[in-house]
Amino acid sequence: MTHNRNFDGFIPAFLLNRWARLNPTNLSLLATLAKTQALALDSQTTLPAALRFAVLAAGQGDRRIFDCMESTRLPGTRARHEGDGEYAAFPLVNDAYEFHGDVRRFLTEVCKRNSLDNKGMDLIGSVNYDRGYNNAYFNQRQMVYGNGDQVIFARFIIRSIVGHEMFHGVTHNTSGLEYQGQSGALNESFSDVGGVLVDQFIGNIKASKADWLVGPGLFMPSVNGKALRSMIDPGSAYDDDKLGKDPQPDHMDRIFTGWEDNGGVHINSGIVNKAFALFAIAMDGYAFERPFAIWYAANCGEDRVGANATFQDFADKTMVHCAKIAPRQKNNLKDAWQQVGITVAA
Repeated sequence: MTHNRNFDGFIPAFLLNRWARLNPTNLSLLATLAKTQALALDSQTTLPAALRFAVLAAGQGDRRIFDCMESTRLPGTRARHEGDGEYAAFPLVNDAYEFHGDVRRFLTEVCKRNSLDNKGMDLIGSVNYDRGYNNAYFNQRQMVYGNGDQVIFARFIIRSIVGHEMFHGVTHNTSGLEYQGQSGALNESFSDVGGVLVDQFIGNIKASKADWLVGPGLFMPSVNGKALRSMIDPGSAYDDDKLGKDPQPDHMDRIFTGWEDNGGVHINSGIVNKAFALFAIAMDGYAFERPFAIWYAANCGEDRVGANATFQDFADKTMVHCAKIAPRQKNNLKDAWQQVGITVAA
């Protein structure tokens, strides 16, 4: 049975449900859940006229940013497309334009990839979507960004969030990791890796100096939370009365085995995230160079994992590619996996 990620945005449905129970007067949380599901259903219908050319034509990887002006009509009004000057009416349009470009540059220079589909897919985004929409959402056609409720969420146009969501498009067009259980957690983890590394790449930040946060700046200052997830320290991203505590485990001994969250796709991704961060730091350089080359080959290369891969399958595959890409780092990679409870052969 195929589990479709379309019903989850950057803030997954299981967290919106949890947080709605903790904040019963904040109606924007359940409204966001319903609107994200509506967006998913809409994505299965005929393309809007304003997107038909951009999606169906041979792409050039162009940026096409629209302003919804707090409506729910997609894609919205043309705001800033490739080569246009800055958009004054809603400045976050310019941030989206910049971050879409950063993701494109990462795909081109680091992944040697022609956009998300490797065929020049245009990078489309609709900002200023609705009022109090608490999500960023990618439906394999385009990004949709809410402005947050300004109570819990401050903003969603954040570089690592943009990168995270778009890297789901990369996985969709390569391994197609099934969105449930461990394969789904690998899917989520690869997007976390991609989003965080776009930040490190643009900032020229070495692995040992990075904060390894997914979505820093997401929460309002009154919330005791630094991001949605921490790759280097899963389970530490937030701890607040409005949110509860970050549920991510950092070791296989504590892996979530319940049904919630499609079998823990967002929860258990922290285990693989930590392995990557530990490996990159141990290599003492840039994580977006050889460490990511190994991860990318394991998920997106010709010799990649299958759609139903387990953590063990993926770890074993990274060892295969490490032997080709960075053979002297095999012990560092073995140790990183061991620290999260996964044993691989050196």
